[in-house]
Amino acid sequence: MFKKSLLLLSFLLLIRCGSSKPAIITTKGSHYKSKNEGSYSSKKSNSRYPKKSNSDTEIIESTSRTLVTSDVVNGYVFHYKDVAMKNMKKYGIPASIILAQGILESGAGQGNLAVTANNHFGIKCYKDWTGETVYHDDDSSNECFRKYKNPEESFQDHAEIVSKRTRYASLFSLPKDDYAAWAKGLRAAGYATDAKYPEKLISYIERYHLDQYDNQVLGKEYVIDKSQNATVIPVTNTEGKVYEVQKGDTLYSISKKFNILVEDLKQKNNLPDFSIAVGQQLIVK
Repeated sequence: MFKKSLLLLSFLLLIRCGSSKPAIITTKGSHYKSKNEGSYSSKKSNSRYPKKSNSDTEIIESTSRTLVTSDVVNGYVFHYKDVAMKNMKKYGIPASIILAQGILESGAGQGNLAVTANNHFGIKCYKDWTGETVYHDDDSSNECFRKYKNPEESFQDHAEIVSKRTRYASLFSLPKDDYAAWAKGLRAAGYATDAKYPEKLISYIERYHLDQYDNQVLGKEYVIDKSQNATVIPVTNTEGKVYEVQKGDTLYSISKKFNILVEDLKQKNNLPDFSIAVGQQLIVK
């Protein structure tokens, strides 16, 4: 009797384990039509808004919840800025918008879709898609998303969609250096249903100075608006070695450069939080 009970219990456990589905399933040639190109929906309107805070990390919510540091975001920008500028020249989409959407939709390249499918823009399947696909829970369970051979292919597809679909035609009458109008226009055209989508794009553009790449393509001089950075705190004690903060620096990256703890950096420079500004002088030794 004991053996029969044990066998029955083992059988039930095997059935239960075999019934679970993976979070992402890869297939090929599947077709799925969605109302929105990207992954953002009104369901995510309560997600954490990416703004300057006292922390060196933030949570980006797209098709997955991703914790990233500013170093990760800066690395993403550095890696894909040339692709974004190339697509701006070819398709007329501001590089700042391309990069901001990539950061937001892919979790700066760390989100599930970016890692497993090279999909950096949360682009779902449409009837004209014949490539590989993955299935992932988003607005609804088990939704179909496009899978790419590499991230650059994802950037290319994003540019093709925005530049060729009629719903986005009105965007191309906007000035190429008006990223705010483009951000609002994308949401109005139906790229995403999240009411805060434009604000999030604009926030990334201004925090990471992504509009400098628009200016490079347009041949315009770029001047950093220091009002977008933290307040510069003068250093009065200059007995130690002083370092001037460069664009893209964070307390963490500076601490690694000079082999000093972040907390020691804050203490030496009387910093109340992790915010620093370009041109700010910090005692590092």
